[in-house]
Amino acid sequence: MGVLTVLGRIAGKCSTLYWLLTYAPMRSRYRLDPTFRFNGKGILLYGDGSIEAGPDSYVGELSTLQAAAGYAIRIGVGCAISHNVRVYTQSALPDADFSLGPPPQKYGDVRFGDHCWVGANVFVNPGVTIGANAVVGANSVVTKDIPPFEIWGGVPAKLIRKKRLT
Repeated sequence: MGVLTVLGRIAGKCSTLYWLLTYAPMRSRYRLDPTFRFNGKGILLYGDGSIEAGPDSYVGELSTLQAAAGYAIRIGVGCAISHNVRVYTQSALPDADFSLGPPPQKYGDVRFGDHCWVGANVFVNPGVTIGANAVVGANSVVTKDIPPFEIWGGVPAKLIRKKRLT
């Protein structure tokens, strides 16, 4: 057995150990289907709220999902949430005067319907529902609900068009 083969096997074992040590605590803390995938490194699920993810869904590298106490993030079946996506159930109110101290907060559950697709670098605000089979284009900021079977994008995200089902 060659040195490269041995090093490859060791690297494979280390990679498996990395995934286990990094993501196992999140799997035990939140209700994630066994087929839910962490697609890459640097993914963070945190907060005292609840996070649920359905079968065959995934979240991509460097993404962050935050569930404040008393609030929830629910990811449906077969959802594709790309890399560097930010999902929050709590955020500062943008109209607040930040010079007066900690700004008031807005809170709300976030829901992803079955089979939706969220592109890279998307920010999802508290209280938003993304409907089943909807698409959110890359680099978008989602500030309001997206109905099922629609394609949205932009800052803030707006309707691009309804899906043409084939």
